[in-house]
Amino acid sequence: MRICLAQLDVSLTEPMAERIGRAAAAVRRCAGADLVVLPELWAHGAWVPDRWDLTAEGLDGPVVGAMCAAAQAAGVHLHAGSIVERDGDNLYNTAVLIDPDGVPVQKYRKIHRFGFDTGEAVTVAPGTELVLWKLPQATVGIATCYDLRFPEMFRALLDAGAQMFVVSASWPARRSEHWRLLARARAVENLAFVAAVGACGTQVGIEQAGGSLVVDPWGEVLAQAGTTETVLDVEIDPARVDVVRAEFPVLRDRRLGDAK
Repeated sequence: MRICLAQLDVSLTEPMAERIGRAAAAVRRCAGADLVVLPELWAHGAWVPDRWDLTAEGLDGPVVGAMCAAAQAAGVHLHAGSIVERDGDNLYNTAVLIDPDGVPVQKYRKIHRFGFDTGEAVTVAPGTELVLWKLPQATVGIATCYDLRFPEMFRALLDAGAQMFVVSASWPARRSEHWRLLARARAVENLAFVAAVGACGTQVGIEQAGGSLVVDPWGEVLAQAGTTETVLDVEIDPARVDVVRAEFPVLRDRRLGDAK
């Protein structure tokens, strides 16, 4: 299975239309991949919630439309990062999943909102549903940025059948060690692949971590990006999940359900 993580610069120094074009070009360069993943809120800006009400769109908006066209042109399954989705009176941080025909097939509204009563935490509504994306090669659990800090969410995705987790993020550089540590932890504790793509560049003075990475079910980092815009192109073998779970059957020893 070939995975491309498109680590985009999100410095917001160009018009939104140009950012969309740059992201679409990155997707097209990944033609032939089985899965392409973009960062969180790469078009709208993850760190400028005061602008979200002005740039929010529906799933028929310009960002999703351009990404559908790019997915179709490249013939790839595309996790288009996330958009600020407007639905009635609510805004959501919504990941959009697109098939190789350019059709949005699923969406995931971010459950855990960052900000501690500020920013995202008060600007968007929380999602309420876990999302599994069943690709031909693997069943993928979807998470966004701050979700990575909540292991119970990944356990629930595991119990629903996830063999791999995809995390789209705009993670700050000052906590980059947490990013790497948590991505590896989610892989090890669930014996699953983790493909985590971050943004790079700087937004409103906040440097982004970059550091996109792919981790195998044993916690080994198979590939990792630096801090500049790049496409991390990685081949994995999804069958390794079943092999590792059979050789090290720790998941069968879970007893929390028996605790009193």
